[in-house]
Amino acid sequence: MNFRNPADCLNLLRRLPPTDIAANHATLCTMMADLLASMPAPNQHLEVLEAARDLVVFTQAEMARRYAARPVAPDSAEHDTLSRVAGLWRDLARSYARIARSDAEQGTLEDQRVLLAQRRVHCAGMVLAEYYRAHLAVPPGCWAEVHECYAAARQAGIEGIRVADPSNEFWKAQSPREAYVSILLLDLANPYGRDARELNWILRWAQRFAPYCSLSAELEDHKANVYALDLAGDRGLGPVGLLPRTDGLLRFDGSALANQIRGVLAQFKQGVKPASLGLGDDCSRDVCARLLVSLYRPWGLSSSGRRFPRRTTTGEIGMTADWLAIGFGIAGKTFEQPRTARPHGSVRDDISLLTFGERVPRASTPAADTPEHRRQQAERLGLACEQWKLLDQSVGGFRVEQATRVEAVEQHRLVGVLPRNGELMLLGKISWLMCRSDGRLEAGVHLLSGVPRVVAVRPVVAQGRLPAFQQGFALPASPALKTDASLILPCGWYQRDREIEIREGEATPRRVRLTKLALRGANFDQACFEPLAVNPA
Repeated sequence: MNFRNPADCLNLLRRLPPTDIAANHATLCTMMADLLASMPAPNQHLEVLEAARDLVVFTQAEMARRYAARPVAPDSAEHDTLSRVAGLWRDLARSYARIARSDAEQGTLEDQRVLLAQRRVHCAGMVLAEYYRAHLAVPPGCWAEVHECYAAARQAGIEGIRVADPSNEFWKAQSPREAYVSILLLDLANPYGRDARELNWILRWAQRFAPYCSLSAELEDHKANVYALDLAGDRGLGPVGLLPRTDGLLRFDGSALANQIRGVLAQFKQGVKPASLGLGDDCSRDVCARLLVSLYRPWGLSSSGRRFPRRTTTGEIGMTADWLAIGFGIAGKTFEQPRTARPHGSVRDDISLLTFGERVPRASTPAADTPEHRRQQAERLGLACEQWKLLDQSVGGFRVEQATRVEAVEQHRLVGVLPRNGELMLLGKISWLMCRSDGRLEAGVHLLSGVPRVVAVRPVVAQGRLPAFQQGFALPASPALKTDASLILPCGWYQRDREIEIREGEATPRRVRLTKLALRGANFDQACFEPLAVNPA
């Protein structure tokens, strides 16, 4: 069907059934591409874009669900969907730009200049958001187009003027600058380290908090770690000390936003609900607080250096996301229900371990329990690690790459990591995932401090039949890293003051009380604990 006539487009938009998402999306993609190519009268073109806007926002969000769960491979059906979604946002941004240029001489849309600029910046920014959502590397030129959109509004002197925008849930209005800052905040929020729900919240909150940020060409007397961007470049914010001094350099200031976040956190402590603060009604107070705390530094403060410097390296490491395979890699055997406890301790408690510079007493390892023997056993049992290419590493973790994508890994999932030539498997969490345009999957792995031990765990029940033990992991305290001893438990187990029975080998069983949630992942809870005075018989 040909959509070059704006009147025909408006008639069709009124008749589209709201439930057929895929068909409506295909219609919108064709309609916007045809209008962009045919160059109708600017006022008629804008009328169609604005009439379609609510449907565009809705169908784009629904289509994005198809690729938001995991990194998108370039040759997949999900990638085709991403291309269509990103392509529609791009066509919309370019349509608003063309309307503004076409009307420059006629002047019939003089009162719509700000709206055209705001819509253009927003749509160009959403192209970036979709690639973040898909955990796919942003193609070259996307950032440059966003910068160009904002630069045009800035040159016209209209970047700070607000226009109505119903899609902005909190303010119901937005300026071109606020639309631009929203995408800058998203980029600062570690988007490749967020799952689909978190990214949706961050997109909403970026619009909520954008008015508290500023952009300025004044760069003198500022430290090298202050955030800045180059309007002539093709990347987002970075430390000003690492950027070339150009005429298009702008300084980003989020200090007022830092005060806002502190204020929101203070109100959470007083029992105020997130919905009352414009954060939405689909996120609990505790989850909101944890996410805002993680955003406080990148959004409100200057760029900070890494806690542990990375160093480029080569080689491979083993990694597995299978819970039982992790247990085998640590203990050298598959998990079994504990036998009746005996009073003496486990031999494994005395094995020498070296981690993060701290030594513990050493004991000899049985000759049969060598890394090669354990690897062969793991392969026979189907519990072997997949090999990942090591790109760089630090004390706190690794950046790894896999070309074949043999094993699916998910955001925030617990993984077992076996360093090259390592005898000890460590625990880590997938902190971010990103697929390159050539299909290579990169991942950031944050190591949990300490050498893990496999333990059997079960909740203590006041009455009724005791549940079976499940595999868990124990991590020792690390004074050097200021971390307490903790347990890695199956997801959803943590409840404050919950009592857990722990059995480790043939050692005497013990009970502990959970005191604090240290970390919650996609499939695990890391909880601190305190021992109970009375142990079970």
